[in-house]
Amino acid sequence: MANNTKNKFTVVSLFTGCGGLDLGFVGGFESNGKKYQKHPFVIDWANDIDEPACKTFKNYFKHDIVCGSIVDILNGKHDSTLGASLPKKIDIVLGGFPCQEFSHAGKRRGFNSEKGILYRSMAEVVRRTKPIVFVAENVKGLLTIDNGTAIDIIKNDFAKLGYHVNHKLLLAADYGVPQMRERVVIVGTRKDVLPLFEDSDYPKPTNKDRHVSVKDALSDLEKIQEGLFINHYWSKAKKNKGQGNTVIDPKKPGPTMRTEHHGNIEYHWNGKRRLSAREAARIQSFPDDMEFLPSTSQAYKQIGNAVPPVLAWHIAKSIRSFLDKNLK
Repeated sequence: MANNTKNKFTVVSLFTGCGGLDLGFVGGFESNGKKYQKHPFVIDWANDIDEPACKTFKNYFKHDIVCGSIVDILNGKHDSTLGASLPKKIDIVLGGFPCQEFSHAGKRRGFNSEKGILYRSMAEVVRRTKPIVFVAENVKGLLTIDNGTAIDIIKNDFAKLGYHVNHKLLLAADYGVPQMRERVVIVGTRKDVLPLFEDSDYPKPTNKDRHVSVKDALSDLEKIQEGLFINHYWSKAKKNKGQGNTVIDPKKPGPTMRTEHHGNIEYHWNGKRRLSAREAARIQSFPDDMEFLPSTSQAYKQIGNAVPPVLAWHIAKSIRSFLDKNLK
């Protein structure tokens, strides 16, 4: 293995964003009053194309991130040579490749767009670094694009590289995230080292019968004045007939936090204002000490783009158990 720290696994993070998936794998954070222990995964190299997200990542993780197109990096065209090249060997590759093209809420162009084929860049990174495991995350809509063939094409492309590949649809609320967010989690395991990551290896729901409500997660923020808590600023967009103009139900988990809502984020249950960026972050299970830079609109975008860290933490825990059981 490539891990150079005793009992640690090195990670390459692609399409990193502000680092939701990374935070779940690293662990050692607190979310909505619960502590999540550290995992034996260490971020070695990270990349994203969005500069504000890169700033947030670097500020929180105190770790460099290569900001630029992964396509350019793989083609040797990235304008910065500082850390731009991939590590030669790595244990784990993570990546929530861009999902808007597969989303039910998006235009569902799938493979008919540049973003829709960015998974191939992830496949190329896997080909070059030969990790023992890769984990890819995407929206539920991926399962129905092109009459359900898109997921098979993606899995087959990874399988050709010498990997067992499986996927499963997970609901974030089943794992203690106060949000009804469904995500497809694809896990690949290198055939010469590991068996298939079976459906039974995926994390077992911890909160299936007791979902965390938004009131549980947000009640302490309701009466805090705007700006008196980190990222506690909200969109002033006028109410209209578009998506995201509903009032959230305090007794239930929140709706999926979206990336591109242009200020039309859902209204607080008090009906007086929209959700603040900090409230969106809480719904996504981010810790309160994570600051999203540099603006409220960018914060909303980064939060909506991310994998909920608590869901990622449970995925990482299941990967760790799988490796402990199967690695000699």
